[in-house]
Amino acid sequence: HFFEKTLHCAHKVQNCVIPEKKRHYFTIMMIQRYVSPTSKTATLAALTGRNIDVTKITSHLPYSTKTSNQLQSSPNTPRFFSSQPLSSSTATSTHDRQRTNERRTPPTPYCIRTPNGRFQRPIYVAATKQHVGKTSVSIALLAGLQKRFDKVGFIKPVGQVAIPVRSSQLNETIYVDKDVGLIKEHFGLDHLDYKDMSPVIIPRGYTKNYLDGHICHETQVDDIRVAFGNIRRSSDVLLCEGTGHCAVGSVVNLNNARVAAMIGADMVLVANGGLGSAIDELELNRVLCQHHGVRLAGVIINKVIFEKYDETKRRISKILNKMWHVPLLGCVPDKPFLGCPALADLEKLYNSKLMCGEQHRMRHYNVSETNLVTTSVCQFRENLRNKPSRTLYFCHSTRDDVILAFIAEYIRKKNLNESFEAALVVCGRKEKYTLSPQVLHATKTSEDVPILPVQLSTHQAMEVMHNFTPKLNSDDKNRVNSTIAHYNEYIDYDELLRRTQAFNSSFDDPTSAMFADVHRL
Repeated sequence: HFFEKTLHCAHKVQNCVIPEKKRHYFTIMMIQRYVSPTSKTATLAALTGRNIDVTKITSHLPYSTKTSNQLQSSPNTPRFFSSQPLSSSTATSTHDRQRTNERRTPPTPYCIRTPNGRFQRPIYVAATKQHVGKTSVSIALLAGLQKRFDKVGFIKPVGQVAIPVRSSQLNETIYVDKDVGLIKEHFGLDHLDYKDMSPVIIPRGYTKNYLDGHICHETQVDDIRVAFGNIRRSSDVLLCEGTGHCAVGSVVNLNNARVAAMIGADMVLVANGGLGSAIDELELNRVLCQHHGVRLAGVIINKVIFEKYDETKRRISKILNKMWHVPLLGCVPDKPFLGCPALADLEKLYNSKLMCGEQHRMRHYNVSETNLVTTSVCQFRENLRNKPSRTLYFCHSTRDDVILAFIAEYIRKKNLNESFEAALVVCGRKEKYTLSPQVLHATKTSEDVPILPVQLSTHQAMEVMHNFTPKLNSDDKNRVNSTIAHYNEYIDYDELLRRTQAFNSSFDDPTSAMFADVHRL
């Protein structure tokens, strides 16, 4: 991890107008400390464009012949360098490092001093692509942080899908990202106002207005900075949720990596389970973070197949440590229930309302257990009695016999005090097909039977549902609580906080250089 910073600094120094001899001294000194002996000469050649034998030059280097004690006491030793090799056993103690941190000023204006005297950087959560569970991870992280801090701040700097809410400070209705509404309401973040939690919203047409010059970039940045400042002053730790992967928002010059760099946040990347594909996606996003100078606090792998959980966790941890020296902060197995839509989700998906059975809107159904009714009514009754109780059925609006049989079976089970949690989706275009008066009368007399009319063909309705990824919302408290309980077990909060409170480029490795010095060089 640090060698990448070293190469970057070495390139910068070589491009400076300073004597060539000093440039080579600097480069060789860096290589002496941080490159293995087998690759020193090759690395030096790549940096300087010259074939130089390192062993013949090191005796002429500054500090190269001094002992460790001389290096430590020398007033001319640059602070950028560790006073001892990385493998040294006499490195600065953790206690001394902590005392040094207590005397330091915050690395960025948005850091918050913790009770132990350290500074907590904002934590920025971004995904590697869409539908990987970024919001689920953010909710779990916020729940975990609330157990460790009195007041947790939350912000989604750039949002897309907006909902209307009431701002207590502005005393008017404003639009914020839907995830902000969910988190503020569920976690009771009364110390925050909606206007600061979602400073920039990108609705349809926003990009064109920005490119045409109707929206000022500086105004966007100022809104984000003001919002972060307000939340920082009222919170003990700050959690930020990005929008999609790290490059989302680039067209308006506000991608996740850029915003994280603006506020000095550490990035947590969320990827779906797997090996090759997960690492490929993580690398694309890691490089963008590196380009903007954003530290990668760690990675959370989500939706891992249960049977492959141990192998995936072991291999991903090994790869992350070997390639990037980044920890696996969490490896979360898949829980199918969290991806099951509720009837309320299907109402939004199909832009429709339940004809009856509104009290069952928060009942969830497994998409893989849906059933299209094409059989006779007798066979359909057998299926109702033999299949799992919570099954979602689809039929056409012309099948009066199926609809009436479904209602009759629901009533029969209710009279027997037996469980019956099935639901029926009735498909068919309204202008072409209408429900018979007998069916309409039956739905009015049986108000607790969940039946949802849809203005699509059966094929279209099932295809849309299979391609649908349900999102967490404030109404579905059962799924939100299940998400928190499931994720908390697999996330290493202590390691996350240790790294986001670290001051230097290698997250408080005692022998590393200070992050501020690397950034300054």
